[in-house]
Amino acid sequence: MDKHRKYRYIAAFCMLGAGVFVFFVLYICMGSVEISVREMMRAFAGVDDMETKRRILWDIRFPRAMAALILGGALALAGYLLQTFFHNPIAGPFVLGISSGAKMTVALVMIFLMGRTVRVTSADLIAAAFTGALLSMGVVLLLSRRVRGMSMLVVCGVIIGYICSAVTELVVTFAEDADIVNLHNWSRGSFSGMTWENVKVMAAVVIVTVFLVFRIAKPLGAYQMGETYAAGVGVNLRLLRAGIVILSSMLSACIVAFAGPVSFVGIAAPHLVKKLLGTAEPLLMIPACFLGGSVFCLFCDLLARTMLAPTELSISTVTAIFGAPVVLWMMGRKHADRHVNDP
Repeated sequence: MDKHRKYRYIAAFCMLGAGVFVFFVLYICMGSVEISVREMMRAFAGVDDMETKRRILWDIRFPRAMAALILGGALALAGYLLQTFFHNPIAGPFVLGISSGAKMTVALVMIFLMGRTVRVTSADLIAAAFTGALLSMGVVLLLSRRVRGMSMLVVCGVIIGYICSAVTELVVTFAEDADIVNLHNWSRGSFSGMTWENVKVMAAVVIVTVFLVFRIAKPLGAYQMGETYAAGVGVNLRLLRAGIVILSSMLSACIVAFAGPVSFVGIAAPHLVKKLLGTAEPLLMIPACFLGGSVFCLFCDLLARTMLAPTELSISTVTAIFGAPVVLWMMGRKHADRHVNDP
């Protein structure tokens, strides 16, 4: 590795780490009740007149900030895995309908169990979302073998998403009014209402999944060079594909189970990170994607909370505003490159 590339990687990770720190602090301090860093330190030091602000910080803002950090990173990493798997720059959980499939099964479980006054645990939601994500992923895999071209795969994903959303809306029609309110808020995408118990569960799931992603980094790098090359250097393609499908589905399921469907992060963040690093090497992209997704979601959710306060926007509204232009630019650049390369 030459010195220029090494310095570029160090600078990129310093920028991403600084971005996480800065937006995390801003996220904690900004809101309907402004809290300075000094007041935050006094609150956690146990000063008597700061008890209200301590409760705001510890019970509301810190869990939500941690959720945005963890789930944003997981979403970006899921997008990177799917883009690598399909060799498709705009593959992602939301675009391919995987998030919609997870949303459908979570809605079914919530309505079915809540309607019978059964307590729904975090494990139930993750299991339901994982099942839906795998089902949608299976359909996408079947269609990907029959269709050619990036545009057709995206169209298939959009159709799958619409079908899953239609089923979800049909089921919601028969839900109780109280359940419909909860489902509506969750289905729009939001990090609100997070608790430390939620954070513990999502952190455990994401940490284990990210560790397993690191374990397949080397064969993933060979897979990026082409399936023939990967098979030639001894990569078990069937096992690798199964691993990518399961790990990306688990990350997508964790996000949908806790925050609902969040759009464009899984597509935009990996490409922005790749431009920043100047490489697609998995050992660098895996941690960088996680940090990039965390920065993206902390920034977007901060705007969602504060831009029109006291009204709160859905996180998907803000991520679409910033993520969609990245996707359009990327598609336009790909089309221009193809046009230049045509004889």
